[in-house]
Amino acid sequence: MEVIILGSGTSQGVPMIGCSCPVCTSADPRNKRTRTSIHVVMDGLHVQVDAAPEFRIQCVREGVDRLDLFILTHGHSDHLAGMDDLRRFCDSRGGGALTIHTTPDGRARVEAIYPYAIAERATVRGYPAFRLEDMPRRMDLPQGTILSTLLPHGETHTLGLVFIEKSSGRKFAYYTDCKRLTQEAVELAWGSDAVVIDGLRPLPHPSHLSIGEAVEAARGLGARRVWLTHLTHLTDHGPAEAALPEGYCLAHDGLRIPL
Repeated sequence: MEVIILGSGTSQGVPMIGCSCPVCTSADPRNKRTRTSIHVVMDGLHVQVDAAPEFRIQCVREGVDRLDLFILTHGHSDHLAGMDDLRRFCDSRGGGALTIHTTPDGRARVEAIYPYAIAERATVRGYPAFRLEDMPRRMDLPQGTILSTLLPHGETHTLGLVFIEKSSGRKFAYYTDCKRLTQEAVELAWGSDAVVIDGLRPLPHPSHLSIGEAVEAARGLGARRVWLTHLTHLTDHGPAEAALPEGYCLAHDGLRIPL
Protein backbone atom coordinates (compact mmCIF):
# COMPACT_ATOMS: atom_id res chain seq x y z
CA MET A 1 0.00 0.00 0.00
CA GLU A 2 1.10 3.55 -0.69
CA VAL A 3 -0.52 6.75 0.56
CA ILE A 4 0.15 9.99 -1.34
CA ILE A 5 -0.61 13.23 0.46
CA LEU A 6 -1.81 15.40 -2.41
CA GLY A 7 -2.65 18.33 -0.13
CA SER A 8 -2.12 19.05 3.56
CA GLY A 9 -3.62 22.52 4.04
CA THR A 10 -6.92 24.29 4.64
CA SER A 11 -8.93 27.04 3.01
CA GLN A 12 -6.55 29.34 4.87
CA GLY A 13 -3.87 27.80 2.69
CA VAL A 14 -0.19 28.60 2.68
CA PRO A 15 0.71 31.05 1.38
CA MET A 16 -2.51 32.83 2.32
CA ILE A 17 -3.79 35.79 0.33
CA GLY A 18 -2.39 39.07 1.61
CA CYS A 19 -0.33 37.50 4.40
CA SER A 20 3.37 38.13 4.96
CA CYS A 21 3.80 36.05 8.12
CA PRO A 22 6.97 33.92 8.51
CA VAL A 23 5.15 30.74 7.42
CA CYS A 24 3.52 32.25 4.34
CA THR A 25 6.87 33.71 3.25
CA SER A 26 8.89 30.66 4.28
CA ALA A 27 11.40 29.07 1.91
CA ASP A 28 10.64 25.62 3.35
CA PRO A 29 8.69 23.79 0.60
CA ARG A 30 6.81 21.83 3.28
CA ASN A 31 5.10 25.10 4.21
CA LYS A 32 3.58 25.44 0.70
CA ARG A 33 0.23 23.72 1.26
CA THR A 34 -2.63 23.07 -1.11
CA ARG A 35 -5.93 21.91 0.31
CA THR A 36 -6.28 18.49 1.86
CA SER A 37 -6.75 15.26 -0.08
CA ILE A 38 -5.04 11.87 -0.43
CA HIS A 39 -4.56 9.14 -3.02
CA VAL A 40 -4.28 5.55 -1.77
CA VAL A 41 -2.93 2.68 -3.86
CA MET A 42 -4.02 -0.63 -2.33
CA ASP A 43 -2.87 -3.76 -4.18
CA GLY A 44 -3.05 -1.82 -7.42
CA LEU A 45 -6.46 -0.26 -6.69
CA HIS A 46 -6.30 3.55 -6.95
CA VAL A 47 -8.58 5.28 -4.43
CA GLN A 48 -8.96 9.05 -4.42
CA VAL A 49 -10.28 10.66 -1.24
CA ASP A 50 -11.71 14.16 -1.85
CA ALA A 51 -10.94 16.60 -4.65
CA ALA A 52 -9.55 19.90 -3.43
CA PRO A 53 -9.74 23.06 -5.56
CA GLU A 54 -6.15 22.31 -6.64
CA PHE A 55 -6.98 18.69 -7.59
CA ARG A 56 -5.80 18.94 -11.21
CA ILE A 57 -2.53 20.57 -10.17
CA GLN A 58 -2.01 17.95 -7.45
CA CYS A 59 -2.57 15.05 -9.86
CA VAL A 60 -0.19 16.47 -12.45
CA ARG A 61 2.43 17.23 -9.81
CA GLU A 62 2.30 13.74 -8.27
CA GLY A 63 1.75 11.76 -11.46
CA VAL A 64 -1.72 10.52 -10.52
CA ASP A 65 -3.16 9.30 -13.83
CA ARG A 66 -5.47 6.50 -12.69
CA LEU A 67 -8.54 6.45 -10.48
CA ASP A 68 -10.67 3.40 -9.71
CA LEU A 69 -12.68 4.57 -6.71
CA PHE A 70 -13.62 8.02 -5.37
CA ILE A 71 -14.68 8.81 -1.80
CA LEU A 72 -15.89 12.24 -0.68
CA THR A 73 -15.49 12.62 3.09
CA HIS A 74 -17.95 15.51 3.38
CA GLY A 75 -19.54 18.37 1.50
CA HIS A 76 -17.29 21.32 2.37
CA SER A 77 -15.88 23.29 -0.56
CA ASP A 78 -12.21 22.68 0.21
CA HIS A 79 -12.87 18.96 -0.30
CA LEU A 80 -15.16 18.97 -3.35
CA ALA A 81 -14.45 22.13 -5.32
CA GLY A 82 -12.07 20.24 -7.61
CA MET A 83 -14.54 17.52 -8.57
CA ASP A 84 -15.15 18.96 -12.03
CA ASP A 85 -11.60 17.87 -12.84
CA LEU A 86 -12.69 14.27 -12.35
CA ARG A 87 -13.86 14.65 -15.96
CA ARG A 88 -10.46 13.43 -17.11
CA PHE A 89 -10.94 10.12 -15.30
CA CYS A 90 -14.50 9.80 -16.62
CA ASP A 91 -13.16 10.40 -20.12
CA SER A 92 -10.57 7.66 -19.67
CA ARG A 93 -13.48 5.33 -18.85
CA GLY A 94 -15.12 6.11 -22.18
CA GLY A 95 -17.45 8.70 -20.66
CA GLY A 96 -18.99 6.33 -18.13
CA ALA A 97 -20.03 7.64 -14.74
CA LEU A 98 -17.63 7.57 -11.82
CA THR A 99 -19.27 6.40 -8.61
CA ILE A 100 -18.96 8.94 -5.79
CA HIS A 101 -19.16 7.31 -2.35
CA THR A 102 -20.07 9.84 0.33
CA THR A 103 -22.46 10.85 3.11
CA PRO A 104 -26.08 12.06 2.61
CA ASP A 105 -24.86 15.62 3.17
CA GLY A 106 -22.08 15.07 0.64
CA ARG A 107 -24.58 13.78 -1.90
CA ALA A 108 -26.77 16.85 -1.47
CA ARG A 109 -23.82 19.19 -1.95
CA VAL A 110 -22.61 17.42 -5.09
CA GLU A 111 -26.13 17.49 -6.54
CA ALA A 112 -26.39 21.22 -5.83
CA ILE A 113 -22.98 22.17 -7.22
CA TYR A 114 -22.62 19.70 -10.11
CA PRO A 115 -26.16 19.05 -11.43
CA TYR A 116 -24.79 18.79 -14.99
CA ALA A 117 -22.64 15.82 -13.96
CA ILE A 118 -25.32 13.62 -12.37
CA ALA A 119 -25.73 11.08 -15.16
CA GLU A 120 -24.81 7.53 -16.12
CA ARG A 121 -22.77 8.87 -19.01
CA ALA A 122 -21.20 12.23 -19.79
CA THR A 123 -23.59 14.38 -21.83
CA VAL A 124 -20.64 15.49 -23.96
CA ARG A 125 -17.37 13.60 -24.39
CA GLY A 126 -14.88 15.09 -21.93
CA TYR A 127 -17.51 16.17 -19.38
CA PRO A 128 -17.77 14.61 -15.91
CA ALA A 129 -20.45 12.08 -14.99
CA PHE A 130 -21.19 11.10 -11.38
CA ARG A 131 -23.20 8.28 -9.86
CA LEU A 132 -23.87 9.09 -6.18
CA GLU A 133 -23.96 6.37 -3.53
CA ASP A 134 -23.82 6.32 0.25
CA MET A 135 -20.49 5.10 1.56
CA PRO A 136 -21.07 1.70 3.23
CA ARG A 137 -19.67 0.96 6.66
CA ARG A 138 -17.66 -1.86 5.09
CA MET A 139 -16.56 -2.16 1.47
CA ASP A 140 -14.99 -5.51 0.61
CA LEU A 141 -12.95 -5.48 -2.58
CA PRO A 142 -10.56 -7.97 -4.24
CA GLN A 143 -7.68 -5.71 -3.15
CA GLY A 144 -8.78 -5.34 0.47
CA THR A 145 -11.33 -3.69 2.72
CA ILE A 146 -12.31 -0.07 3.33
CA LEU A 147 -14.13 0.65 6.59
CA SER A 148 -15.95 3.91 7.27
CA THR A 149 -17.33 5.68 10.32
CA LEU A 150 -18.88 9.09 10.91
CA LEU A 151 -16.85 11.67 12.80
CA PRO A 152 -18.24 14.91 14.32
CA HIS A 153 -17.24 18.02 12.39
CA GLY A 154 -19.11 21.09 13.56
CA GLU A 155 -22.74 20.88 12.45
CA THR A 156 -22.05 18.00 10.08
CA HIS A 157 -20.16 14.71 9.98
CA THR A 158 -17.21 13.58 7.93
CA LEU A 159 -16.22 10.09 6.87
CA GLY A 160 -13.37 8.52 8.77
CA LEU A 161 -11.75 5.81 6.64
CA VAL A 162 -9.66 2.74 7.41
CA PHE A 163 -7.93 0.85 4.57
CA ILE A 164 -6.78 -2.77 5.01
CA GLU A 165 -4.77 -4.20 2.13
CA LYS A 166 -5.46 -7.84 1.36
CA SER A 167 -2.01 -9.02 0.27
CA SER A 168 0.03 -7.38 3.04
CA GLY A 169 -2.51 -6.92 5.83
CA ARG A 170 -1.28 -3.35 6.19
CA LYS A 171 -3.74 -0.97 7.83
CA PHE A 172 -4.07 2.77 7.27
CA ALA A 173 -6.51 5.17 8.97
CA TYR A 174 -7.48 8.55 7.56
CA TYR A 175 -9.37 10.84 9.95
CA THR A 176 -9.45 14.34 8.50
CA ASP A 177 -11.77 17.21 9.49
CA CYS A 178 -13.05 16.11 12.87
CA LYS A 179 -13.38 17.51 16.38
CA ARG A 180 -13.02 14.20 18.20
CA LEU A 181 -12.74 10.47 17.61
CA THR A 182 -15.71 8.31 18.51
CA GLN A 183 -15.23 4.98 20.25
CA GLU A 184 -16.06 3.22 16.98
CA ALA A 185 -13.38 5.24 15.18
CA VAL A 186 -10.83 4.25 17.81
CA GLU A 187 -11.75 0.57 17.53
CA LEU A 188 -11.62 0.57 13.73
CA ALA A 189 -8.21 2.26 13.59
CA TRP A 190 -6.62 0.37 16.48
CA GLY A 191 -3.19 -1.02 15.61
CA SER A 192 -2.88 0.84 12.31
CA ASP A 193 0.49 0.88 10.60
CA ALA A 194 -0.07 4.57 9.84
CA VAL A 195 -2.63 7.23 10.73
CA VAL A 196 -3.21 10.62 9.13
CA ILE A 197 -5.37 12.78 11.38
CA ASP A 198 -6.75 16.31 11.49
CA GLY A 199 -4.45 18.68 13.39
CA LEU A 200 -5.60 22.09 12.25
CA ARG A 201 -3.52 24.49 14.34
CA PRO A 202 -1.95 25.01 17.79
CA LEU A 203 -5.05 26.86 19.02
CA PRO A 204 -8.41 25.19 19.78
CA HIS A 205 -11.08 25.25 17.09
CA PRO A 206 -14.82 24.47 17.40
CA SER A 207 -14.92 21.84 14.63
CA HIS A 208 -11.35 20.60 14.20
CA LEU A 209 -8.79 18.88 16.40
CA SER A 210 -5.96 21.17 17.42
CA ILE A 211 -2.41 19.83 17.23
CA GLY A 212 -2.42 18.98 20.93
CA GLU A 213 -5.86 17.35 20.73
CA ALA A 214 -4.79 15.34 17.68
CA VAL A 215 -1.72 14.00 19.48
CA GLU A 216 -3.85 12.95 22.45
CA ALA A 217 -6.50 11.36 20.24
CA ALA A 218 -3.91 9.43 18.25
CA ARG A 219 -2.30 8.04 21.40
CA GLY A 220 -5.38 5.86 21.82
CA LEU A 221 -5.02 4.25 18.40
CA GLY A 222 -1.90 2.18 19.00
CA ALA A 223 -0.51 3.25 15.62
CA ARG A 224 3.08 2.80 14.56
CA ARG A 225 3.28 6.23 12.91
CA VAL A 226 1.05 9.31 12.92
CA TRP A 227 0.93 12.34 10.63
CA LEU A 228 -1.10 15.50 11.30
CA THR A 229 -2.78 17.17 8.33
CA HIS A 230 -5.18 20.00 7.37
CA LEU A 231 -2.70 22.59 8.64
CA THR A 232 -3.01 26.38 8.60
CA HIS A 233 -0.37 29.10 8.33
CA LEU A 234 -0.13 29.14 12.13
CA THR A 235 2.08 26.03 11.89
CA ASP A 236 5.69 26.32 10.72
CA HIS A 237 6.55 22.80 9.59
CA GLY A 238 10.13 22.48 10.88
CA PRO A 239 9.79 23.86 14.43
CA ALA A 240 6.30 22.41 14.94
CA GLU A 241 7.32 18.92 13.85
CA ALA A 242 10.41 19.02 16.07
CA ALA A 243 8.16 19.67 19.07
CA LEU A 244 5.97 16.60 18.43
CA PRO A 245 6.41 13.35 20.37
CA GLU A 246 8.40 10.51 18.84
CA GLY A 247 6.46 8.75 16.11
CA TYR A 248 4.45 11.87 15.21
CA CYS A 249 5.08 14.04 12.14
CA LEU A 250 3.40 16.74 10.10
CA ALA A 251 2.06 15.84 6.67
CA HIS A 252 3.13 17.91 3.68
CA ASP A 253 2.15 18.12 0.05
CA GLY A 254 3.80 15.34 -1.96
CA LEU A 255 4.54 13.14 1.05
CA ARG A 256 4.48 9.44 0.14
CA ILE A 257 3.90 6.88 2.86
CA PRO A 258 4.81 3.35 1.76
CA LEU A 259 3.25 0.59 3.87
